[in-house]
Amino acid sequence: MPDKRIKNFRELEFAVFCIENVAVKLGVDAEWVYQAFTEKSNILNGYIVPEYEVLHTQSREYIVKDLLDVMKERGVEV
Repeated sequence: MPDKRIKNFRELEFAVFCIENVAVKLGVDAEWVYQAFTEKSNILNGYIVPEYEVLHTQSREYIVKDLLDVMKERGVEV
């Protein structure tokens, strides 16, 4: 999947939503999740942004579970 950069406010807002909700689910700081999505992996620009059109139509629970699965698949410590 090609990397895509955030190009508008809706995608930025969704990225923040994803980071914050995964942080709540894991009981960690949102900064840790941001680093996991950007520095420890390429989940933000390689998954969340490219899949925005599909992901943002799903429930919060589905999105969080999906992102936790992606983290696990990509070897990002959960």
